[in-house]
Amino acid sequence: MTVKTPVALITGGARRIGACIATQLHSKGYNLVIHFRSSNTDALDLANKLNCVRDNSVTLISADLVESKEVANLAQEAVSAFGRLDVLINNASSFYPTPVNTATDDQWDDLFGSNAKAPFFLSQALSSALTESGGCIINIADIHAQKPLKAHTLYCMAKAANVMLTLSLAKELAPHVRVNGIAPGAIMWPEQAAELSPESQQAIIEKIPLERAGKPENIANTVCYLLDNDYLNGQIIAVDGGRSLN
Repeated sequence: MTVKTPVALITGGARRIGACIATQLHSKGYNLVIHFRSSNTDALDLANKLNCVRDNSVTLISADLVESKEVANLAQEAVSAFGRLDVLINNASSFYPTPVNTATDDQWDDLFGSNAKAPFFLSQALSSALTESGGCIINIADIHAQKPLKAHTLYCMAKAANVMLTLSLAKELAPHVRVNGIAPGAIMWPEQAAELSPESQQAIIEKIPLERAGKPENIANTVCYLLDNDYLNGQIIAVDGGRSLN
């Protein structure tokens, strides 16, 4: 590896969409800083696999994005890992229902922390390194930032803030740093508290003009497109099979 090798920080990069993005960027020659919170095993497995392909090309950093000090440490360690940073991908996201009559302060802090606060403060802390490299920021938003999802008010509010963060930083950090976003639709079905029944999944599929769910690779491919096209700035690309048309 040389100092010229580009470096990407991916939050929530140990599994699901984040891991797919990490794998694709690694195949394109990027060194990776993969952030995770509690997915220790998945993170280690992914790092070992990619480091076997190219030695010392992936480093792992654990941090709780709700904690400001940990966000600051993540930014510092990310730049120190390889001595530079070219790409920040704010992918980590909490997602679960928060019916208005049961929503709590802790849920507010968690959903806004991962989806809005951490992306802002990571962008702030890393803006100098990204300016130096002529890099870019990609925020993973959601189609529900514009069209609300019932019983998910806090999440939708947080993702709406994420979209405005993208648009605002695209103006403020230009011309040296480009900032864009991706708004996924039905790419991977949610887990745990947000898990959907097969009937609910089918109801969503029926609202998609392409009549199928997407794949993590659809998001990873869009990340690469945004990285390769150096005249895109301040754009939110919906990768949803046309669902947002309804």
